[in-house]
Amino acid sequence: QVQLVESGGGLVQPGGSLRLSCAASSRIFSINAMGWYRKPPGKERELVARITRAGSTYFASSVKGRFTISRDNAKNTLDLQMNSLKPEDTAVYYCNSDPPDWNWGQGTQVTVSS
Repeated sequence: QVQLVESGGGLVQPGGSLRLSCAASSRIFSINAMGWYRKPPGKERELVARITRAGSTYFASSVKGRFTISRDNAKNTLDLQMNSLKPEDTAVYYCNSDPPDWNWGQGTQVTVSS
């Protein structure tokens, strides 16, 4: 079973930046489209960004222009650079394939607050 480990979250002020990283336990990144998801407090989990094997990207309208996604197939890592963070970006962030095929990891908490 693939294990996904997210890291890089924390507390940041509005307008700040964070970079999230996801590491996978096996060589999956070269096979699937990968995505970052988030679950805000009291809401459903949603897809935030996706990157295909070929490097094509998709961003939810709420983060477009502020977030970028990248992957390193050789290292089995997936990153999410988040800039100009807003309080509404507060959530637990997860990585998984798109659509999600594997068990969810623990996620990493991002809190945007002054």
